[in-house]
Amino acid sequence: MAISQYKPTTPGRRGMTTQDMSSITAKKPLKSLVVIKKKQSGRNNQGRITLRHRGGGTRKYYRLVNFNLMPGTIAVVESIEYDPNRSARIALIKDQNEKFHYILASNKLKVGQTVRSGEEVPIESSNRLYLKNIPVGSTIHAIEMSVGKGAQLVRSAGAGAQLTAKEGEYAQVKLPSGEVRMINVNCTASIGSVGNEQHQNIKVGKAGRNRNKGIRPTVRGVVMNAADHPHGGGDGGRHGMGKDPRTPWGQKTLGYKTRRRKTSNKFIVRTRHESKRR
Repeated sequence: MAISQYKPTTPGRRGMTTQDMSSITAKKPLKSLVVIKKKQSGRNNQGRITLRHRGGGTRKYYRLVNFNLMPGTIAVVESIEYDPNRSARIALIKDQNEKFHYILASNKLKVGQTVRSGEEVPIESSNRLYLKNIPVGSTIHAIEMSVGKGAQLVRSAGAGAQLTAKEGEYAQVKLPSGEVRMINVNCTASIGSVGNEQHQNIKVGKAGRNRNKGIRPTVRGVVMNAADHPHGGGDGGRHGMGKDPRTPWGQKTLGYKTRRRKTSNKFIVRTRHESKRR
């Protein structure tokens, strides 16, 4: 997918890039697969802000994407569509029972292509198989973490994981972050990488485009008052930030572990940090 560049007619246009929408074949989504999405603006169910710098933006309709395509499905791609809720493109498919589904569009997916799901399925782009039926070394995406739960890993634009080994009940998968994780061989995954691989090269160019996405400005703590942030205060500004950098709530941010231990950590063979050191 190509990237559109612009002449620097204004400071916002200088360096700004947008995506070429020529691969999108449908302008409006299927009504039966669309629901209204209420804006949360970074609030939880108690109305408290749990994610800062969110609010406003254009109204979005949520597309019901099928992340758990049933085995035995044989479908034909009807269209490639834009989804405002994710970085990847989605594909509208019609199965053998004349039912429509949305799935993630893989890198080489085209209109008219057949998509299959099951055990005895060809190793072709967008086909969905069990990990035990996928050859070692294959590039995969939309990977299940638990059997029957649906795809949870490797779903963003341009992402692709690699099936590195299979032993007993588990397969080793190298994720885009570099983490190597054990996943049950009865979990499913789609062949190939996610489409819209040029998404990471897009330059916003101006603040207004982020406001349209619902992203509000991020203010540095060093320019706040002392009552609002540990880095704030100081007459005429403060050079540096004191002893060590902290969050707005006083928690250390460098060299201080903040992630809780999970029971699923036992399935991590190599962390993403160890991969980067190498």
